[in-house]
This record gives sequence, C-alpha cells and structure tokens, in this order.
Amino acid sequence: MFYSGKRILLTGASSGIGRALALELAKHQTRLVLVARNQQALDELKYACEQAGSQATCIPFDLAHIEAIDELAAQALACYKGIDVLINNAGISQRALAQDTPLAVDRKIMALNYFSVVALTKALLPSMIAQKQGYIAVTSSISGKFGFPLRSAYAASKHALHGFFETLRAETYEQGLRILIACPGRINTPISMHALTSNGEAHGKLDPGQAQGMAADRCARKYLKALQYDKKEVLIGGRELLMVTIHKWVPKLFYTLARRIKPT
Repeated sequence: MFYSGKRILLTGASSGIGRALALELAKHQTRLVLVARNQQALDELKYACEQAGSQATCIPFDLAHIEAIDELAAQALACYKGIDVLINNAGISQRALAQDTPLAVDRKIMALNYFSVVALTKALLPSMIAQKQGYIAVTSSISGKFGFPLRSAYAASKHALHGFFETLRAETYEQGLRILIACPGRINTPISMHALTSNGEAHGKLDPGQAQGMAADRCARKYLKALQYDKKEVLIGGRELLMVTIHKWVPKLFYTLARRIKPT
C-alpha cells in the first residue's frame, strides 16, 4: 500500500478533518507524528492509531508560535529520522464582516493559516530535497477559490496558500516533491465553533451548513486518495462545490448568488 511505512507529520490532528486523516492513515501501518494544541485529545488519538496498527508520536504545539516552528520540525524529523509526508492541516476560520474585523484579528488568522504553514514547510524542505522524495499536502478550502461573506481574512489566507504551493510545486518537481492542495467545502467538523469573531473570540456555534456537511471520515478518504495519486488539487464536498464551477464559468451569476447566500 502507498502509505505503508511512511513517516507522516500531520498538523491540526486533534479534531475534525485532521483527526479523521490520522485515523484513516493509521489503518495502513504508518509512522505518525501528530501535532495539535490539545494534549488530551492527542493522547486519545495516539491510542486509537496504535490500536489500528500504526506507530504514533504526539507533539503538543501551538502553531501560532511561528518563531518556534524550526524546533518543531527538528523534533518531528528526529522521531523517525525523517518525514516522507507533510500534511499541513491546522487552521482557523472566521465569522465577521471585513469592516468590523480589527487588523489584529486579520493578522492572527493569516499567521496560523498561512505563515505557520509556510514556516513548517520551509523547515522540512531541505530534508525532503536531500532524500529526493516527499509529499506535501495543504488543507485550503473552497474559500481559497473565491471570497465569501464573513470570511475575508480566512479566504485571503487560503488564497495565499494557493499562490505559495503552486509556486513551490513548479520549483521542486524535478527534486522529487509532489504537492496537493485540498479544498474542502462543507465538512461536518467543529471548525465553526472555533472561528474568530470580530472581537477575536470563538464563534462558539456549529453552523447549520457545517452540521449538514460531508462526514469527516469520508472527506479524509478522498483527501488521501488524491495525495496518493498525485493530484494537484482536489475539491471535496457536496453541492456547494458547484459554486467553484459557477465562479469560473458564469462569474456574473456567482456574484449575484454570493450576495444572496446566508453567510453561515
């Protein structure tokens, strides 16, 4: 199997898509490095992964501490003497109008969703290039394909990921690196619970659209299949993915619909 024996670093592992990815990867006798802030959730996930037949090491870490990411990378590399697959999954969403969002909140979202991802990727690049092989995945969003109400900083951070990783893909292809940008739509996860409001506090609600979204385990399977088969980008979700097509081919209709859709 493709994932068998691979050394995999996964961020945002403690819940949602990240947890589902970890549990799916654990079925394939992988060697996992699980990163998230919640120590208890990581410990529970480690046990579940080991019960499934994989090795798992937990590193509790807040990726907002960008200045310490080189240390995180060094610790992760030391676990299994290298990393074959990096899955940049950690991130935070937003629920606030652009005009009501202080620049400090924009910076916080960009720091976690973009700069921490770039920092960790750059920290691991030399080792992947040295071994002449590596797989890098990043969890973007369909909001990385277009703007959406109450998501100005979130959408901006996801757009930025596309620019960086599409460039990195072109620069490192001949060195053996393969890069996937995953764009989930509405997935049934707690992401809206932790989304930042205009005052920088958690939204604290599970949005109806989120609750009715695709199951996280199904999302994880589609995600990992796309990475395995060297897809450059994968859209994951339900009917909401039609908005990507409409945005591309019928932009006038898209802009009309975007103004009318209830932003939840």
